Amino acid sequence: MRLGLDPGDARIGVARSDPSGFLASPVETVRRGKGDLRRIARLTEEAEAVEVVVGLPRSLSGGEGPAAAKVREFARLLAARIAPVPVRLCDERLTTVSAEAMLRDRGRKGSDRRAVVDQAAAVLILQHALDTERATGQPPGEIVEEMEAHE
Repeated sequence: MRLGLDPGDARIGVARSDPSGFLASPVETVRRGKGDLRRIARLTEEAEAVEVVVGLPRSLSGGEGPAAAKVREFARLLAARIAPVPVRLCDERLTTVSAEAMLRDRGRKGSDRRAVVDQAAAVLILQHALDTERATGQPPGEIVEEMEAHE
């Protein structure tokens, strides 16, 4: 079982894979702030996750800006919190846009859509990682080195 995360400034979308690592599905949306790492650590433990995949926002050209720096810091803190479970950063270009479009196409209205878009983006991030690993035989993205946990 793996978890996928789409960390934003206000919320963190959480998804998980089935035990075979074939299909990702939504779990919940965690509010950013005090206790967010604790909640994700609990979800990791409950799912008996072997890995957590975190979406890394990059520009279309592949560059990294302030949002990517924030996610890298979040991922390092999470890695320290849930060690020895590895945390992996995977490119998530356009996943929130894709999730919004998918939900809009399915008839979700504005506020209803915003409530689940983070989970849908986390599903897309995790599904892409699962598919990439299955296709290439290699884990996608990059492993995160731990940082001292502060919360």
